[in-house]
Amino acid sequence: MSSPFMFDHEDRLGPIDRNVSLLDKVRTIHAALREHFPFVQRIAAAVFDPETDMLKTFLFTGEEDSPLTHYSAKLTDAPSLRAIIEKGQPRVVNDLAIFSGGQHEHTQRVAAEGYRASYTMPMYHQSRLFGFLFFNSYDANCFSEEALRQIDPFGHLIALTIINDLTSLQTLLATVKTARDMAHARDDETGSHLDRMSRFARVIAQAVADRYELTDETIEKIFIFSPLHDIGKIAIPDRVLLKPGKLDPDEEALMRTHPIRGREMIDQMLTHFQVGQMQGSDILRNIALFHHEAIDGTGYPDGRTGMDIPIEARIVAVADIFDALTSRRPYKPAWNNDDAFALLRQLAGRKLDEHCVNALIDNREAIEAIQQQFQENIIG
Repeated sequence: MSSPFMFDHEDRLGPIDRNVSLLDKVRTIHAALREHFPFVQRIAAAVFDPETDMLKTFLFTGEEDSPLTHYSAKLTDAPSLRAIIEKGQPRVVNDLAIFSGGQHEHTQRVAAEGYRASYTMPMYHQSRLFGFLFFNSYDANCFSEEALRQIDPFGHLIALTIINDLTSLQTLLATVKTARDMAHARDDETGSHLDRMSRFARVIAQAVADRYELTDETIEKIFIFSPLHDIGKIAIPDRVLLKPGKLDPDEEALMRTHPIRGREMIDQMLTHFQVGQMQGSDILRNIALFHHEAIDGTGYPDGRTGMDIPIEARIVAVADIFDALTSRRPYKPAWNNDDAFALLRQLAGRKLDEHCVNALIDNREAIEAIQQQFQENIIG
């Protein structure tokens, strides 16, 4: 007698419910889409930072390398994308030749790769712009109305998958930041410092991405996680944390425990939020634990050297030190950028990653724009 149950059906989208990377989930959805529409050769996502009006490449999936990686641009400088928001509708371009005279770098790169048609969907979360999805094809005139009706559900599934991944991080981080903000009353580190240094970290990460094989997703997570580098200071007693003078050896030893305490706190919170195996959680752990390590092995807590220090920690170290130097503190005035750059050059290759230092200095215009936007609140 045959069984009334059948287990032969393969759920093509089943992997998106498993503990795999966000990119693998999007690849699974893309593969399922291409079974019906093989002309969709590339899908890419860009996420939006409303505080800086910046669109940033985030991930892509396709047969070829993406023409756009480690790239960002202001939404105000992309009129065709602004039109999508203003009209409240996705956009089809069935012949990209109409952009052949486009001056924007992203337009030129996509055209140079040979793509002929595109479909762009805005991503929203709680009625706010989250980013854009781009479906590209080497075939012109392929995005018919009939095809789009069937592509749209796949697009929304990809958008929800990306939003769920990043907002789950943001929910976790909102809780952690609340605890960190409460600790601001106990030390001299301000919210503006965290705004600046996290964006300095992103500038550095984008600049060294090719050298250290960083994906856009990794760059975004370095940006998101970097404000939590000193979370462990919450555990340091006021008599040490707030001491105005030089710490004695015992106090210095206690202060140097904050990376370990920070890692422990993060592990506890990841467990409480049931995201202990969250993709990218190692980036968060590494930033908290290793941002005081030094290239020459004189740092702490492990005395790691060179490439044994995770790249995310090396990036955050440069961003953090530069902003500390150029920020006013009760015990010192703010340094000017030239003096801070000079000291970073002295530390490069000894205490700090040389390529990360050069990345910061070589992007002075971007760094100073961040400083201008996120100036210190002199009242608070």
